Amino acid sequence: MAHESTIDATLLGLLACPQDKGPLQLVRTEAGASVLYNPRLRRAYPIDNGIPVLLIDEARDVTDAEHEFFVAES
Repeated sequence: MAHESTIDATLLGLLACPQDKGPLQLVRTEAGASVLYNPRLRRAYPIDNGIPVLLIDEARDVTDAEHEFFVAES
């Protein structure tokens, strides 16, 4: 799956988690892929070819180690 490293700041400010309607953070995984992260629910939404995939079923739970990595990065 391809990923895009940047999302326009205006778009990022408009995007919200479909599950809790809160803001998302743009972070990179340790593998270098960009994801939109919800630290409240510890869920990561993929970005496919520069398009955020904000479907609850497509999000994944992150491990404690990933959560710490994402929080330290942001």
